[in-house]
Amino acid sequence: MSTISPQRKSGQRKSAQKPEGTAPEARRSRRVWGRPDLYTSYRQDMAMLNTRPKQLGVLAIVVLAALLPLTTSDDLLKILGTGLVLAIGAIGLNLLVGYAGQVSLGHAFFVGVGAYAASAIAGDPEGRYIGFGIDVVPVWILGGGIAAALAGALVAPIATRLRGLYLAIVTLGLVVIGGYIFTEWRDLSGGAQVGREAPQPVILGSDLTRDGAFTQEQKLYWLFLVVLIISAVLARNVARSRIGRALAAVRDRDVAAGVMGVELGKYKLIAFVLSSFFAGVCGSLLFVANGVFGPERFTLLLSVQFIAMVLIGGVATISGSIMGAMLIALLPRISAELPSFLPFITSAANEHPNIFEVEIALYGALIVMFLLFEPRGLFGIWVRIRTYWKSFPFSY
Repeated sequence: MSTISPQRKSGQRKSAQKPEGTAPEARRSRRVWGRPDLYTSYRQDMAMLNTRPKQLGVLAIVVLAALLPLTTSDDLLKILGTGLVLAIGAIGLNLLVGYAGQVSLGHAFFVGVGAYAASAIAGDPEGRYIGFGIDVVPVWILGGGIAAALAGALVAPIATRLRGLYLAIVTLGLVVIGGYIFTEWRDLSGGAQVGREAPQPVILGSDLTRDGAFTQEQKLYWLFLVVLIISAVLARNVARSRIGRALAAVRDRDVAAGVMGVELGKYKLIAFVLSSFFAGVCGSLLFVANGVFGPERFTLLLSVQFIAMVLIGGVATISGSIMGAMLIALLPRISAELPSFLPFITSAANEHPNIFEVEIALYGALIVMFLLFEPRGLFGIWVRIRTYWKSFPFSY
C-alpha cells in the first residue's frame, strides 16, 4: 500500500483551494465580456422576454401605445382601436392555424357568438331582446369568450377528425349556418334589418362612450389596449407551454406526434377551444365603438380578413398577428386614398370610386405578395431588419 506524505497532502489541499474573490471576479468578467444573447439554459431559452433588448423594446412599445391617444386625432384613433380588437381575434386564429396547423374559415362564426353573448349578458332585461343586465365589463367580455369557447368545443369533435381542405370546408359551413341562426333568432340578434346594440362599457360607474376629461375614442382605445395586452401575454404563455409544444408537433407531423404519445384529438380540441375563446373576446369588443351591429357583419369576408391578418402578419407569431391586424384595420383609410391615383377604378352606377371593391382587391394582393416574397409576413421583415443591424457592418 502506497503512502502519501503529509507535505504532499497539504500541497494538494492548497492547490485545490481557490484564492478568495476568484469566483465572483470570474462571474463578473463573464457578465461584462460574455455574449448576453447566448442562452445557457432551456428555461432561459423559453422565457417570454429572454433578453434585455426584448424587455426594453416591449416596454417602449407599450408606453408609446399608451401615450398615442394624447397626440392622435379621434378619427384615426377609432381605426387604431378597431385594429387592437381585431388583433385579439387574429391571435386566436393564429393559435389554431399557425401553432396547431388546423385550417379554419369559420372564425367569423365564433366572433359572432361572442358578440351576441356579450350583448345578451349586458343587455337590458326589460328591453326588446334577450338581456341579463350584467354591465360589469370583465363579466361580459369573459362571457362572450366562454360562449364562443363552448361553441368551439361542440364543433371540435367533428373538426378534429378532418384536416386540410376538408376541414376548411366544414368550418366554412359554420359561417353559413351561423348567418342563418343570427338572422332568424330575432330575440337575440334583432334581425337583419334592425340589428342589436353592443354592450355599454361602464367601468366604476363611468360610461366610456361619453366624453369627459378624455374623449370616447381615447377611453375605448385604452380599454382595447389593456385587453389586447392581457390576451397577448396569455397566448404567448400558451405557445411556450407544454400545450404549445404539443400543438407544434401536431402541426409539423401529426402521425409522428401520435407515435410519440401526443393525444391528437385532445390537443386539437384544445386548439379549437382556445381559438374560439379569443374570437369571442374579440367579438364582445368589436362593435362597442359603433354601438349597433347586425348578422350581416359575420360573413365569409370577415373570416378572410382574419386569414389575411395571420398570413400578412406572420404565421405562428403573436406579434405578427398584432402587426397584421393593424395593417388590415388601416386598409380602409389606405383604399380611400388609392382611387385618386387610380382613376380607372370606378363604379358603373355613378362613376365614383368603389372603395369596397378596392379594399377587397387589396386583401387579395397583399396575401399573394406576402406568400410569394415574404412567407413569414411582417414579422419576417422585422427579423431581417433586426438581423441586419445586429451584424452590421458585416451583413451579408
